[in-house]
Amino acid sequence: MKKPVALPDTNYILRYLLRDDAKQFLETNAFFEQVRTGKERAVVQESVITECLYVLTKHYQVPRPAAAESLLGMLSYKGIVNPDRDRLASALGFFMKTTLDPVDCLLAATVQNGQHRLLTFDKALTKLVKKEV
Repeated sequence: MKKPVALPDTNYILRYLLRDDAKQFLETNAFFEQVRTGKERAVVQESVITECLYVLTKHYQVPRPAAAESLLGMLSYKGIVNPDRDRLASALGFFMKTTLDPVDCLLAATVQNGQHRLLTFDKALTKLVKKEV
């Protein structure tokens, strides 16, 4: 039987990225090294990425580009098997380059493929979508 796909939560990912708890970092680092090389499979949920961005930027004061870049790097690991990986990567790119919140960045990334149309009154989001789509 195939090993189930791992589903890391926000705190697990934060301990890996922040290295602020030595014991927990050792565990998360060992796991994500396996994911990086494809020996372990994981899915990082959209909601977890959103929460990670919020906690990193608001609580830990990590600059937006650095927060997005660290998650983007993790999404590129060989063992990340998200079916929506490209959309999440695009959203993280928008988060790096704009002042939009993570949810708006995810919406912009979702409409990029032309299969959805965005309904919003948010001028900054409308501008981004018109520029990117």
